[in-house]
Amino acid sequence: MKRSSLHGLALGAAAALLAGCTMIPHYKRPAAPVSQNWPSYGGDSQPAGENTLAANLGWSEFFTDARLKALIAIAIRDNRDLREAAANIRRAQGQFDIQHAGLFPQIGGNGGAMFQGPSSAAGLSFAPGLDAQANPPLFKYFNMGIGFSSYEIDLFGRIRSLSREAAEHALMQRENARAMLISVISQVANAYISWLGDEQALHLSEATQASQQATLDMIRAKFEHGEADQLALRQAETQVEQSAAFAADSRRRVAQDKNLITLLIGAPIPDNLPPASPFGQQTIVRDLPPGLPSDVLEHRPDIIAAEHDLKAANADIGAAKAAFYPRITLTASDGISSLQPHRLFTSAATTWGVSPQLQVPLLSWGQNSGNLKASRAMRNVKVAAYEKTIQTAFREVADALAGRAAYHDEGEQVDRLVTSSADAYRLAKMRYEAGTDSYLTSLESQRSLYQAQQWQIFVLVSKYQNLVTLYRALGGGWTEKTVQNTPPSTSRHG
Repeated sequence: MKRSSLHGLALGAAAALLAGCTMIPHYKRPAAPVSQNWPSYGGDSQPAGENTLAANLGWSEFFTDARLKALIAIAIRDNRDLREAAANIRRAQGQFDIQHAGLFPQIGGNGGAMFQGPSSAAGLSFAPGLDAQANPPLFKYFNMGIGFSSYEIDLFGRIRSLSREAAEHALMQRENARAMLISVISQVANAYISWLGDEQALHLSEATQASQQATLDMIRAKFEHGEADQLALRQAETQVEQSAAFAADSRRRVAQDKNLITLLIGAPIPDNLPPASPFGQQTIVRDLPPGLPSDVLEHRPDIIAAEHDLKAANADIGAAKAAFYPRITLTASDGISSLQPHRLFTSAATTWGVSPQLQVPLLSWGQNSGNLKASRAMRNVKVAAYEKTIQTAFREVADALAGRAAYHDEGEQVDRLVTSSADAYRLAKMRYEAGTDSYLTSLESQRSLYQAQQWQIFVLVSKYQNLVTLYRALGGGWTEKTVQNTPPSTSRHG
């Protein structure tokens, strides 16, 4: 095969380098439609300088409860939402590979042979002396080659625009997977905290029921000896029955908490989990620095994903614009052919071919303009979706900051309420046992104490869950180990 005969393929390969600039509009990130600072109730601002952003605080260091960390590790491995997100990443990467491959000619090899015997009754003339009736001639043709067909030279960037769109979609799926990871970790943590809180409530219900049962036994003994009236007996019985109902409800919630955790981790809860830390010691972090809203924009995967989606819509406009311009397609081949097999691999058998084609859109009846109009409208849709994602993230952080301040104040008030209620119950019980007051006062005091203790557990659960929510809202949980103020993705700056 002569080197001079390869210029057909060389021309086709060089065509991949002839693509001009695309018609994708210049991208400018929309301004964030939120305040530059958190609301005043958000607590102290983040100290400047050396503090690690919440988004870069690894989940294995944010959470200190060994049992919780074990459950999170199982969820990362087996949660079905995370598996689906990983599959979506691979699918998007495959779609990008398919689209990007259009920038290059699809080169393939071929070879074949043709044997054809003409009909002896077709009136064909043969060489003198050849008996056409007995032995008609046989036509033979052999060929081998390499080449490509219908390769579009991307002069106006149509294929490059589509490739860029597919790349942005792949990056969006990667950030969606990060967002799903953060969400799953926070869901597991919140479900675990709820589980511990409901177990605390169950222990409180059982302890209260046992105390009230002892009181009932004492009142029943007094009633049998004529030292207590029937009203006090019935009141004590009612209190025991209520406590039993509260305990049954707490057992239901504990069972449902376990069912939720089983769903979130994607597997049965193992029996060999590490021991749980005491309730309220699931993390050593008590106050996350919120930073600035601009930090959230740089670190929240859902915001980064929304921007990739916007960039994909912007790239689609470039492809729609390029459709108004001519398309040049190229078919090229290089190979060998011969009528005789023994001459197939000689220099004389070398053959090549190049076939360019030009397609010029003349009258599309509004199809191209309609595609461009739809692409521009879709970009506006994605701008609105991107801005809404930012506003939603801002609201989530602001709500968590408001909750942090509120639960701190509420917790202090409830702690004082529990202390005063316990003291009131102690005094009422002493007065009843001394015979200076009715059992009703003691009953009401004990009921008030029980309600205050329940409220205390509820506030603690809400407080710790709010801390986890703030960690998620600030973009934390995308990495296991703490990193030094590096966003989870730098692709948004590219």
